[in-house]
Amino acid sequence: MTGNKMTDTGMAETATTRIGGGLAGAVAAEWTKFWSLRSTWWGLAAAAGLQLGYSALLALSLRAQYAAGSVSAAELSAPSVAAESVLYLTQLAVLTVASLTIASEYATGSIRSTLQWVPARWRVPVAKCAVLMPVMFGAGVLFSASSIGLGTAVLGGKAPAPDGGAVLGAVAGTGAYLALLSALAIGVGTALRSVAGSIAVTFALLLVAPLLLAGMGMTAAVDYLPGVAGLNLMVVDGQVNPMTSAPAPYGGAVALTITAAWAAVALLTGDRVLRTRDA
Repeated sequence: MTGNKMTDTGMAETATTRIGGGLAGAVAAEWTKFWSLRSTWWGLAAAAGLQLGYSALLALSLRAQYAAGSVSAAELSAPSVAAESVLYLTQLAVLTVASLTIASEYATGSIRSTLQWVPARWRVPVAKCAVLMPVMFGAGVLFSASSIGLGTAVLGGKAPAPDGGAVLGAVAGTGAYLALLSALAIGVGTALRSVAGSIAVTFALLLVAPLLLAGMGMTAAVDYLPGVAGLNLMVVDGQVNPMTSAPAPYGGAVALTITAAWAAVALLTGDRVLRTRDA
């Protein structure tokens, strides 16, 4: 009897895996869905355009300010130009792409089909992250490297040559930040089940909350918000934070930990809602 029970249990687990395709099947399905959406291509193209366009304008502005004597040569930093471009524009396009990846399924009702194909609900956000995070890491590396190159060219010989280690740290930090930002958006979108709601909440967390807390004098708390931590991750150790014009309050390892913690909390919250509420 025990043997039969074990056999039955094993057959049930095998049947569940076969129906859902396992985690590998869920990831393969999400990969196909992600690249078949026009919003993915438009969103990534918009992110690239915003990154390069804002970097060029910012570098031109810094060059003009340097000529007018209002900024020093030390402030002409191409890595900081790239990081600021990500913070104020590019991340919003990335956030939109990531939010649409999950929240649009609730808007169209396709989430019901997704959960029928993937009966183990925890696999859904995990599979989406497994697809989205590597893509956004690669996009972040590409955006940052091209933006630093463009910024260096626009600033010309007036800016000190960027240190190779600083450039490598900025490029890797940007990739890591956009990857973790996409995971954060997946968690918020899973919890809120609304495209507009998830974009609004995440936008407020990234850009509005720092301004509100700073206005209330809670400057110490500002450093531990995900957007500010991400900025410190992108500008790397020892560089000036372009948001505050002050040295980064902590190193890249701490910034990475803070950003990852926010993403983890969002994903756990989304997973809890997905498990306990009907689609």
